[in-house]
Amino acid sequence: MSDANEPAGTAGAVGPKAGAAGPGAGAAGAGSAEDPAGSAPGRRVRVVLVDDHRMFRTGVQAEIGQTERTGVEVVGEAADVDQAVTVITATRPEVVLLDVHLPGGGGVEVLRRCSPLMADPEQPVRFLALSVSDAAEDVIGVIRGGARGYVTKTITGTDLVDSVFRVQDGDAVFSPRLAGFVLDAFASTDAPPVDEDLDRLTQREREVLRLIARGYAYKEIAKQLFISVKTVESHVSAVLRKLQLSNRHELTRWATARRLV
Repeated sequence: MSDANEPAGTAGAVGPKAGAAGPGAGAAGAGSAEDPAGSAPGRRVRVVLVDDHRMFRTGVQAEIGQTERTGVEVVGEAADVDQAVTVITATRPEVVLLDVHLPGGGGVEVLRRCSPLMADPEQPVRFLALSVSDAAEDVIGVIRGGARGYVTKTITGTDLVDSVFRVQDGDAVFSPRLAGFVLDAFASTDAPPVDEDLDRLTQREREVLRLIARGYAYKEIAKQLFISVKTVESHVSAVLRKLQLSNRHELTRWATARRLV
């Protein structure tokens, strides 16, 4: 997605919103507006921002990246999967703020390609998903991929800084409602098995799939996802090919049978 197509106001998505959901009820060490890090004086954490909205990255940088005040040093940014892997490998941050939906395969693909960095016993790179999506499959997908937590973009700047430091410490951090998805998926003995067909699709292809199954026209999907009609057509072709389906009617039946609509 190009920066020119970004929705207005994206830069303010992370900030001190009244009533915004924090990373968790009773989050340890949450600081005040004057001390948003809630951490020991002089403590630092190096962070990479991965999001395909330039305005959103700028907003996050402005909100949490004032190092002397927050302790967060933003050492790199990326807008797609390839950029993310390159920047993360080059900078070796302590924490990556990772969007779920990215050009090139989504956040799950970034996690897959960065798995050796996550497994490094000396200097592990830890991932915190920061996404507008609160869909259960998105949450479970990145947690299975190795992310240490998942918060939505309604989070305040204060709570986001606190979440970054907690992830650096190895804690798991979730927005309150999202924690239930993880508990249901990993603690329940009757949790559904992994859908291998669905796992073949990228996060963006899943988004397009759902909208197609709900009856949206290509132009409507393009407008909602801030992508071109040609890109929508490419995603639909990829979905049909991967699922071995012939047309959007078969695709709709396939999605409905899996309760994805």
